[in-house]
Amino acid sequence: MTDLQASTTTGPGRTIPVEDPARGTIIADVPVLDSAAVHALATRARMAQPAWSAAGFDARGAVLLRARKWLMRNGDRMIDTISSETGKTYEDAQLELSVAAESFTFWAKHAAKYLADERVAARSLLTVGKRVRVRYEPVGIVGVIGPWNYPLVNAFCDCVPALMAGNAVILKPSEVTPLTALLVQEMLEASGMPADLFAVATGDGSTGGAVVDVSDYVMFTGSTRTGQAVMERAAKTLTPVSLELGGKDPMIVCADADLERAANAAAYYGLLNAGQVCISVERVYVEAPVHDEFVRRLVDNVRGLRQGVGAGPGSVEIGALTFAPQIELVEAHVQDAIAQGAEVQIGGRRGPGPGRFYEPTVLTGVTHEMRCMREETFGPTIPVMKVDDVEEAVRMANDSVYGLQASVWTKDVARGEQLARRVEAGAVIVNDAMTNYAAFGAPMGGWKSSGVGSRHGANGIRKYCKTQTIMSARFSPKKDPNMFPYAAWRSRALGRVVRFIYGR
Repeated sequence: MTDLQASTTTGPGRTIPVEDPARGTIIADVPVLDSAAVHALATRARMAQPAWSAAGFDARGAVLLRARKWLMRNGDRMIDTISSETGKTYEDAQLELSVAAESFTFWAKHAAKYLADERVAARSLLTVGKRVRVRYEPVGIVGVIGPWNYPLVNAFCDCVPALMAGNAVILKPSEVTPLTALLVQEMLEASGMPADLFAVATGDGSTGGAVVDVSDYVMFTGSTRTGQAVMERAAKTLTPVSLELGGKDPMIVCADADLERAANAAAYYGLLNAGQVCISVERVYVEAPVHDEFVRRLVDNVRGLRQGVGAGPGSVEIGALTFAPQIELVEAHVQDAIAQGAEVQIGGRRGPGPGRFYEPTVLTGVTHEMRCMREETFGPTIPVMKVDDVEEAVRMANDSVYGLQASVWTKDVARGEQLARRVEAGAVIVNDAMTNYAAFGAPMGGWKSSGVGSRHGANGIRKYCKTQTIMSARFSPKKDPNMFPYAAWRSRALGRVVRFIYGR
């Protein structure tokens, strides 16, 4: 929900139905935790957290590595759960599983290195004879508010570094896809996670607001509008936040690009998870000399894709739209483009029900006056714009309030990297897309309205900590333990140094 105060029903014992968007059926009901219930989770978490922090990195990492083994043994069950509540294909759900498993291993291995005490050089005259160290201390409770498009990777995987840092975590999954989080809770319990250290707060917007209120740090992934609401609410308690928000990810195809590779990538990354990926290909700029050939190859790729209800590995390539209002938005963007002169090369219609399907769609003749080029569509559409040259492509790519992800396609990698430096985005990939997410050692975050802070890398775990600087004097005045003579001596010494430097 976009409103942190919103609720779907009223009264005690409220529940939310969970739908299978590919089949159009209700598969479960989950409780809506109110503010009192969330505060109770936080109270127990605060009691459990100190012992978890004191256990050390090895003990915490051992729990995560056991969780990884559990995940691998129960992979089909996790894939079925993800697919049933998101409507995504078997392969799209399997991708979540693979990334999550890698995340567990990475943080179990690297957390101690990132959070080790750091020695800082004391080069000031005022710190002569001092030893300066910086240490990292867990904040206490981290609240993670996850999105509906990737309920494992973009929800629980943000909990992993928070737990490894020694924090307790309260995960508020999207009300659209809460079942994966509940299965994750079962996984951690089976892996030896201490009681009350990790909790799942199912519910609606009001539940999310309560999680913000009880947390010492909030990690949110979702729309820019809701991210603004989270930040505003957290400001009331001066709670720090990290926000991974919307994107309108541009793809720049240079005239010297490998068109087969670029067209394949546009189809794959633009339509992965039915286009419901924040770092997908949302708009494409192609230099005029190769535009028509690129479009031909792209349409041929899309034409061969199957869409529908997944029935195991290899059954379909494109699944359903997870969030009910999303199909209306996708349809509105396509119709707006058509009304302004764009041409539908393939797709452009809703698929057959009862599930929520929209045909994979390629649009050409688009302009920046169209919603499909300026607003986040988050659906299976690929709008392609012809540009005169790469200068126009870069200018159009930067003509956006978003700046999450981008890609540049050229056989000249050095030139591609130079172009990447000119694109206003938190990550730019040359001759690929999205794969930076798997580079856990590098930060992943957005510029402009695409977010605040980042996940992954050193800051991906340090953000869940408080820093403390400890300065120690390595010698003391010999003549008098009283510090006033020492202060006077230091003042005179500094005065002599200053006069020597400035000749006064």
